Amino acid sequence: MSRRETYEQKTEALLAPLVEEHQFELVDVEYVKEGGSWYLRAYIDKPGGITIDDCELISRALSDLLDEHDFIEDAYILEVSSPGLGRPLKKDRDFERSVGEQVEIRTFRPIDQKKDFTGVLKEFDKNTVTIETDNKETMLFQRTDIALIRLAFDF
Repeated sequence: MSRRETYEQKTEALLAPLVEEHQFELVDVEYVKEGGSWYLRAYIDKPGGITIDDCELISRALSDLLDEHDFIEDAYILEVSSPGLGRPLKKDRDFERSVGEQVEIRTFRPIDQKKDFTGVLKEFDKNTVTIETDNKETMLFQRTDIALIRLAFDF
């Protein structure tokens, strides 16, 4: 397991009881380097949406826990936020909630000379995702081939 994955898992373990206590959902935790700085990001949600006060509450409590456990070696910036409308589907509960919804899929490598696909999420399992495109074509993707999958929105 990489250092990044270890940090994400340990942070998720610290964060899970906090978000449950406040009846929030822990959507994701990521540890990424951007522009020369490390970021530890936690995405939380709740029915009706997350507020700034919700993010501040979890951020302060998580910051204290991270200081107490002190397992991250690098200097980093802690961010707690809502996953937003473009929220990626990562966990089975994300997929369950999105069956029947329009999704966008971006693959790591081209499939039939395309990397971007849109369709209705029909089903999924631990290895595959199936969508139905606008022209009623059924497409099966290996989850290992998917770089990003998220709900599609028309604006």
